[in-house]
Amino acid sequence: MALETLKGVKRINAYEIIVMDELREQYPEKFNESGAMDYDWFEKEIRPTSFIYVRHDKNSISFTIQNGPIKENGINGCQVDTLIHVAKYIIEELNNKYPSKYNDAAIESLATAIWNLDKRTVDREERGVEGLDIL
Repeated sequence: MALETLKGVKRINAYEIIVMDELREQYPEKFNESGAMDYDWFEKEIRPTSFIYVRHDKNSISFTIQNGPIKENGINGCQVDTLIHVAKYIIEELNNKYPSKYNDAAIESLATAIWNLDKRTVDREERGVEGLDIL
């Protein structure tokens, strides 16, 4: 049920959401009769530029997380704060249907976490160390 809140959402935190069910429809030749995907194709064509994957048929979501500093390795995944953005979005949407003071508190806490991570980025940019493997 929680992932239903992501139906129709194309991007979160500047990252495209890849709906695996739609890939099957767009590229039927990349899937065999049992539904298994051509993983070589996926690794070469999809994963290098897309980092959030949803399967509504399995009610699952997965992420490719950035591996190493961007300035040293390039963008090869999403940042950990993207997971927080996704969690916050899902809870906000659920809270629209089922309002709760506990949901409100969780949303506020996640917003605070995002704010702090954004401040950390600004601090690192000001010090000229953002994207590098140094404190």
